[in-house]
Amino acid sequence: MDNREEVREFLTSRRAKITPELAGLPAGSRRRVPGLRRSEVAALADMSVEYYAKLERGSLAGVSPAVLEAVARALQLDDAERAHLLHLAQAADGSDALTRPRRRATRQWAPHRSLQWTLDAITAGPAVVCNGRMDILAANPLARAFYADLFANADNQANLARFNFLDAASRRFYPDWELFGDMAVAILRREAGRDPHDKDLHDLIGELSTRSKDFRARWGAHNVRRHGTGTKRFRHPAVGDLTLAYEALDMAAEPGLTMTIYTAEPGSPSEEGLRLLASLAATEEVSAAKEHPTA
Repeated sequence: MDNREEVREFLTSRRAKITPELAGLPAGSRRRVPGLRRSEVAALADMSVEYYAKLERGSLAGVSPAVLEAVARALQLDDAERAHLLHLAQAADGSDALTRPRRRATRQWAPHRSLQWTLDAITAGPAVVCNGRMDILAANPLARAFYADLFANADNQANLARFNFLDAASRRFYPDWELFGDMAVAILRREAGRDPHDKDLHDLIGELSTRSKDFRARWGAHNVRRHGTGTKRFRHPAVGDLTLAYEALDMAAEPGLTMTIYTAEPGSPSEEGLRLLASLAATEEVSAAKEHPTA
């Protein structure tokens, strides 16, 4: 992805989202562009219009942290958007070389046995390890039962974004499909800024852009998201509706990977649903072991 184009489109899209009222400026009349004018952003960031225009044309190489912070403040960027702007600036001047995530071939990577032990010890909720491309690299048994539709289709390649946009089963599994689509694209957009040299990510984005108009429309919005904590709704084919809280934890021993754990409110119908799903998964595992005993 071209860094200058990424910077230009990101800053332009953020400027379009801030109305004069939000920025504490008079609305005026005869506004030809949505959001703020370049001159207004420049004034809010305490810099010349010419200099801000240069930044918005994609020239972030060598820009100081103070200037980036001024732009972020003027555009009212949230934490994820500020981090994205910083990553774009680092990529522009090459200073991201040391902080860039290590190369990892998805199909060759396997969880260390202690990591799999940790996942398997989590029995009350689904737990997965994913990279920034939203590949599921490791999972506990309950997560495999939870994402049964995803794993049932080999074309998904255990990737949550492919499942979201290319597998019709996702629209049944996600009652709030539009929200999940927004979140998936924003996560991929953030990863593209964090690691712009990831060929596998480029290939994934190209595939989704080609095959899904829903993805293309969202990708053009340039929204970014830090997947941290929250609540989501699901509709599982075996146990019905589930409302689950989630926590995403960065893995210090594996930079670029995140462990996400889903849990249900104690005493809720969703907790009972997870218990039923765990029981069904255990029964299927026993049946499979009987049909295919190890030598």
